[in-house]
Amino acid sequence: MTLTRRTLSLAIGLAFGALAVHAQAQTKWDLPAAYPATNFHTVNLQQFADDVDKASGGKLKITVHPNAALFKAPEIKRAVQGGQAQIGEILLVNFQNEWQLFGADGIPFLADSYDEAVKLWKVQKPMLDKKLAEQGMMSLYAVPWPPQGIYSKKPLASAADLKGLKWRAYSPATARIAELVGAQPVTVQAAELSQAMATGVVESYMSSGSTGFDTKTYEHIKNWYDTQAWLPKNAVIVNKKAFDALDKATQDAVLKAAADAEVRGLAGSKKTNTESLDKLKANGMQIHAPSAQLKADMKKVGETMLKEWLDKAGPEGKQLVDAFRK
Repeated sequence: MTLTRRTLSLAIGLAFGALAVHAQAQTKWDLPAAYPATNFHTVNLQQFADDVDKASGGKLKITVHPNAALFKAPEIKRAVQGGQAQIGEILLVNFQNEWQLFGADGIPFLADSYDEAVKLWKVQKPMLDKKLAEQGMMSLYAVPWPPQGIYSKKPLASAADLKGLKWRAYSPATARIAELVGAQPVTVQAAELSQAMATGVVESYMSSGSTGFDTKTYEHIKNWYDTQAWLPKNAVIVNKKAFDALDKATQDAVLKAAADAEVRGLAGSKKTNTESLDKLKANGMQIHAPSAQLKADMKKVGETMLKEWLDKAGPEGKQLVDAFRK
């Protein structure tokens, strides 16, 4: 073999060796999410995944699976816990029946602004992390949805006008509101909402302007009442074993990208709130300030639900609310 050929074969061998080491060193994670790729939460998730890829030098690749393509919204937490997905995004209030404190940010009128939502998360996070640790997981970051208002096919002067309306329930809290105002709760996930409105299965629901625009609610429902009822959060959770298996530098890259995503997500939520209400208006949605009566009625619903929640949550719940109200 000539020297040139030997050098060439050696170079090819080294290149293959380097590729093999790289393939070995690269870790791949799946991140199931329940919302469309265009939703601000999902856009933020993708940026988080890109940041991790860059900061880890390509060692950790996270693939985001939007729109409940990999797992449906209620299945994501279990998938991360069981290791079918290493990381996932969940709507915390969806899991209130499992542990009441998951639902703290779904109690109407407890935290009813962005500042209050951030304050509540600071109190909630250490308690949440303790619970997740028992289940083999940890939280990375959380981002609030824009404030929740009421979509309704008919105008609402008071809560009595909701009586008998088919109401989309997507969490224990939204189902309970339906009961308290006399509406008919119907369980419908975000991915199925457009279809449910088109077929008359849903006539009213509580959500943000963002969800209303994503699902083209304006094609079926023409009224939105800006009740600023609560700001539920999406949290990104990770399987602890999967996280512990990363080297220290990659773990640090994940934590730094998560901290950045939390700040960016909050700003994105505020921007989305303003933009989505403008877009809803442009598409014929009437944006109403709630009447004094509707406000008072919903406040009453909130007080009832806080009392019920505290009864179920026990000392932990009291500790959380007391710390929040300090």
